Amino acid sequence: MSTDPILTRSSLQRLLRALRPHSPRLRWAALCSVLNKLFDLAPPVLIGLAVDVVVRQDNAWLAAFGVTSVPGQLTVLAVLSFLIWSAESLFEYLYGVLWRNLAQTVQHELRLEAYGHLQQLEMAFFEAGSSGRLLAILNDDINQLERFLDHGANEILQLTTTVLAVGGAMAYLSPTVAGVSFLPIPVILWGSLRFQNRLAPRYAQVRERAGDLASRLANNLGGMLTIKSYTAEAWELDRLAEQSDAYREANRRAIRLSAAFIPLIRFAILFAFLAILVIGGLQAWRGTIAVGTYSFLVFITQRLLWPLTTLGRTLDDYQRAMASANRVLDLLDTPVALEGGSTPLPLGMVRGEIRFETITFGYQGREPLLQHFDLTVPAGSTIGIVGSTGSGKSTLVKLLLRLYGLQGGRILLDGIPIEQLRLSDLRGAIGLVSQEVFLFHGTVADNIAYGSFGASRAAIARAAALAEAAGFIETLPQGYDTVVGERGQRLSGGQRQRIALARAILKDPPVLILDEATAAVDNETEAAIQRSLDRLTADRTTLVIAHRLSTVRHADRIVVLEQGRLVESGRHEDLMARGGAYANLWRVQVGLRPDELLQL
Repeated sequence: MSTDPILTRSSLQRLLRALRPHSPRLRWAALCSVLNKLFDLAPPVLIGLAVDVVVRQDNAWLAAFGVTSVPGQLTVLAVLSFLIWSAESLFEYLYGVLWRNLAQTVQHELRLEAYGHLQQLEMAFFEAGSSGRLLAILNDDINQLERFLDHGANEILQLTTTVLAVGGAMAYLSPTVAGVSFLPIPVILWGSLRFQNRLAPRYAQVRERAGDLASRLANNLGGMLTIKSYTAEAWELDRLAEQSDAYREANRRAIRLSAAFIPLIRFAILFAFLAILVIGGLQAWRGTIAVGTYSFLVFITQRLLWPLTTLGRTLDDYQRAMASANRVLDLLDTPVALEGGSTPLPLGMVRGEIRFETITFGYQGREPLLQHFDLTVPAGSTIGIVGSTGSGKSTLVKLLLRLYGLQGGRILLDGIPIEQLRLSDLRGAIGLVSQEVFLFHGTVADNIAYGSFGASRAAIARAAALAEAAGFIETLPQGYDTVVGERGQRLSGGQRQRIALARAILKDPPVLILDEATAAVDNETEAAIQRSLDRLTADRTTLVIAHRLSTVRHADRIVVLEQGRLVESGRHEDLMARGGAYANLWRVQVGLRPDELLQL
């Protein structure tokens, strides 16, 4: 990664553009930070004035305003001190509230915006990356931005205010002392920029390692059954230790550099402070400047120089925030490859005719899977799609749902190209029950009603009954209110499959897709699901993708795919009579010899 400071400025500019909707609150927070720092710098002025009153008495600076007695001047200073401390406390409260609320709001909105954008990206994006990295962006990186806005932005503003205000006052009171005090500042700034440029790639690497570690943890937690069944705990612990150590080492390299910054800066500050102490003292002794002015300069010098020691930590937070900002904003800048059309598709008007016309498609980096593929599914019919693994059966489903874009040809629903339809209308018209059922952490009722969020409990119960799931649901500890666990791990595979089927029944879509819906269930569950399907497929277009040919035996039409091509099509009896690819698949599944197959 380049260490060009232009890249850092670009990161900041991208972040500021993202914060533009919050400009009014940002300006108010910045104003309160500046005012708080100005009032915070006032006590050294009051100390200088108090010394001036005690030393010069009725000739003190305050006497010019008509208060000549020492008690009167001290009373004025006491009142001013009370007002200044009160104002400082007020603006500290205000900037704390404004910055923290801004940080929380930006964190909330960025996370929602990033996740919302993520949901619009095509499936190829998720297959190319890892869920752990995305989780690190949505969680860790956005939290890092929140921490910077909570503290870092205020520190930068207050440090800048200190340098400008104190530097101006010192230059006015004693140009010589001001010149000495400003001697280390170029060194500090130069060192800061040098450290910043060297830290930027190190923190970018830290965020990359954090993403790798999150990916490993997410992957392992999801595959705990496999890890345990293959007694791979020690192996996975070693792999996790390797990636955790890489994260620790990336942090260690950044820490070694950032930790060296403050001690080096302290020496530059010490040199300036000692010079001011001596030079200013000599000027006061000779009468060149007043004793009160000297007192002010000594105290204010610490206010000018010592805060610069925090510059290293502030830059450290800044670099971490910029590395995180780049990852979040890069995600937001990822283009949406599959935009929805503008044509509405009222659910009640969908007939369900589907046509695949000369489809060409291949997954990224692979040979084309489908070439000039044609298939017509009449409205209200049930079509079985069979074939060997990798023949393109599930790909047809993904293309129909527009999870991937076509590379040639077109798909039409009721004569309308699906690219022209609103995505929500297209997908709302299609119900999918897949082999890999995903249940969300929540109750049985919540999972059945997923996608039909306003459904009544009675409607949920009817859908469960039609899916032949009501029997086992009622035996659960809390019935429909039983929590299924993450991914439905508290239920069996067959139970999860029937809940997924109930979910599709409740949605009541005009087009139903069953993608290997009975591939991973026992015979009893398959028979129960088959009975449900006989009721569910009536009067709706149904695509049944199956390895188990018994699932599609009674379909209106069965199509056989091989290597992305349609090689056979017809009813079960016709295909068996032909003795082709379908008949061979049937023979393999039921364990018949070729001569026995001819007798069927």
